[in-house]
Amino acid sequence: MNARWQQAVVIFNLLATIAWLAWQWPRSPLMALAGVAAALALFGLVLGLQFATMLRVNRSDPAPRPSWRQLATAWWAEARLALVVFGWRQPFRHSSVPDWLPPLAPGQRATRRGVVLVHGFLCNRGFWLPWMAVLRERGHAYVAVTLEPAFGSMDDYAATIEAAVQRVTEATGMAPVVVGHSMGGLVARAWLRSLAPDSAAARVHRVITLGTPHGGTWAGRFSRSVNGQQMALGGDWVQQLQQDEPAARAARFICWYSNCDNIVFPAGTAMLLGADNRLVEGVAHMQMAFDPAVMGACLEEIAVE
Repeated sequence: MNARWQQAVVIFNLLATIAWLAWQWPRSPLMALAGVAAALALFGLVLGLQFATMLRVNRSDPAPRPSWRQLATAWWAEARLALVVFGWRQPFRHSSVPDWLPPLAPGQRATRRGVVLVHGFLCNRGFWLPWMAVLRERGHAYVAVTLEPAFGSMDDYAATIEAAVQRVTEATGMAPVVVGHSMGGLVARAWLRSLAPDSAAARVHRVITLGTPHGGTWAGRFSRSVNGQQMALGGDWVQQLQQDEPAARAARFICWYSNCDNIVFPAGTAMLLGADNRLVEGVAHMQMAFDPAVMGACLEEIAVE
């Protein structure tokens, strides 16, 4: 379902573009191309407004202010990624690469720890396609989930994470690493909260979050979906989640955050008290999941026993 509405949006935009070109080209090729350029410029402007708002809201955040060059680079990277992720990977390639759980002989134990990949808001498992190739190449079994319904409560996604964790654990004989981008990190925490306190610690080796709004995000106030409202800055849901967690749990978390995150801001909201919080400068929201330095560091952590 998540992919279908994204397919519909892409196909509608493609047909609208073709119709515009067919209508205007005989009259004026320049006008036809100008219309397409205007649509792309509008997309870039909306993205630019996100960055401008982020910059303003982050004035009171202790994260270092980005340079104009960092902002421009992050904007360009995020624009390209948004077109690839929402225009191709998620609508049309989400099921192209299956989960990889290589079978083990009886009594055999895997030599590499497995991974559960959890996407963020408005996404699906197709978001992780570049990760899937790298994980398989390195010998890490993985399951990439799709959270449905797309606009449901994050508490209701716990069963999906539980099933994925069980599959990876059974395939490797080891508790997996859970990697969550954006909302996916909160979903991982909601799943841990749903478990019995004495068993939660043994179910996961480590949780890595990438641009997760642990304290909510400024933009959450405008959402009308259940999970979007749960991510409101300082909202009841994120506060209750923090209160329900044992103090020691955060030590299992590595939380990446950025001073150029155009979705999760103020920047400090992506930090978790007591976790290994790591700042990456000049990297936008989706870009963070595919930044070579961040991705490399995450893969190193996954390989640690």
